[in-house]
Amino acid sequence: MIEFKLPSLGSDMTEGKLLEWKVKPGEGVKRGDVVAVVDTTKAAVEVEIWQEGVVHELIVQPGETVPVGTVMALLLAPGESAAPQARKKVSPAARRRAAQLGVDLAGVRGSGPEGAVTLEDVERARQPAPPAPAAQPLERQAEMRRAIAAAMSRSKREIPHYYLSESVPLARAAEWLARENEKRPVTGRLLMAALLLKATALACKAYPEMNGHYREERHQPSEAVHVGVAISLRQGGLIAPAIHAVERLSLDELMSSLSDLVKRARAGSLRSSEMSDPTITVTNLGEGGVEVVFGVIYPPQVALVGFGAVRENKVVASVSADHRVSDGHRGALFLAAIARLLQEPEKL
Repeated sequence: MIEFKLPSLGSDMTEGKLLEWKVKPGEGVKRGDVVAVVDTTKAAVEVEIWQEGVVHELIVQPGETVPVGTVMALLLAPGESAAPQARKKVSPAARRRAAQLGVDLAGVRGSGPEGAVTLEDVERARQPAPPAPAAQPLERQAEMRRAIAAAMSRSKREIPHYYLSESVPLARAAEWLARENEKRPVTGRLLMAALLLKATALACKAYPEMNGHYREERHQPSEAVHVGVAISLRQGGLIAPAIHAVERLSLDELMSSLSDLVKRARAGSLRSSEMSDPTITVTNLGEGGVEVVFGVIYPPQVALVGFGAVRENKVVASVSADHRVSDGHRGALFLAAIARLLQEPEKL
């Protein structure tokens, strides 16, 4: 029997509310299938499953809020059959009512003595649980700020940060970008943000100590560079879902992925892998006129790259890095690699 547990969808998540099951008992699932929608303090997230099997039992019901790590469902592994079970205790009234309503008693959780199914249990199973009242905007924003505060406090408490910055010339990148966009329709044009993300990802391949997670008292480097993109939400707060394997994407693919991610993040339609997979985060506060960004690392990541406003064809790139994994010398070389890559935009 395989246990499907509520995953952590970010360092600031401690619990989640199940909004909807996308599967039912007896249904087969495979890796990457969306099986549930869970509400976090930041967004409603489509939760994927990374095992293959057949859904045996849905334990958590829509509307319930449970801690991260809670067993939400049980699956039968491929080829596994359910063990014989004793006959479920059902009151006579409940059995008659279930027959009248067409309710499958196998899927009803009993609340009576020794787990017996009661008439009330059948009536509850007749209809989906009523939706929990939506949190008011100010209340939700306060919840989000508390979650962010907890994660950032943990980061500053546990991670020995160091900070570096470098002014990066962008004249060649800007000229190349202008020429490229002249050939494209308006909807297909590239933004400087795509170049900054790609340069960061390629620099991570050269300096792998900037990419990955710090767990179990050691750095666990990542083969792929899943870049978490810091996105400000319209209702307030910040979220940093991942674009996967950025180093392998063309600039067109990266631009498309970035546009789609921002759109879905602000609509509250993200996938669990996008929330849990980032191996490094990039934040770009240039639109706000900020010159230099020194961010706080999202644990368990080990680095965060910031970009400020583009002024006179220059941008200040910064890195906040974990001193347990790298040092200032390597951090400086990492920033120099980003700068060097941006001088050859045609190679990105």
